[in-house]
Amino acid sequence: MNTLSQEHCAPINATSNQIDDNEASQLLKGLDGWEIHSKGNEPRLEKSFKFDDFKQALDFTLRVGQLADEEDHHPALLTEWGKVTVDWWTHKIKGLHRNDFIMAAKTEELNNKGR
Repeated sequence: MNTLSQEHCAPINATSNQIDDNEASQLLKGLDGWEIHSKGNEPRLEKSFKFDDFKQALDFTLRVGQLADEEDHHPALLTEWGKVTVDWWTHKIKGLHRNDFIMAAKTEELNNKGR
């Protein structure tokens, strides 16, 4: 189990700092299959999850949505037949925060529990 998944998201405001590249690299090592990519000059943490059908993909999407509401930190979710792509980033700082890695670990745990 990833210890990040046991943490909770910290409150964020526009003056909160993005994590640096070194910390991002270290945190990424504990997340299987997650990648950092840029969209509109903002770094995001992304992973696609595979499922057997649309219903399983939709169920996972709903569980991620519930988790996001509980932690008050919301991703971009793309639900397709047999696939869900999850993007975490912190909107207020236009980049990555430790919260994004916490939520990626929690998302991974949700996927593992659902199988």
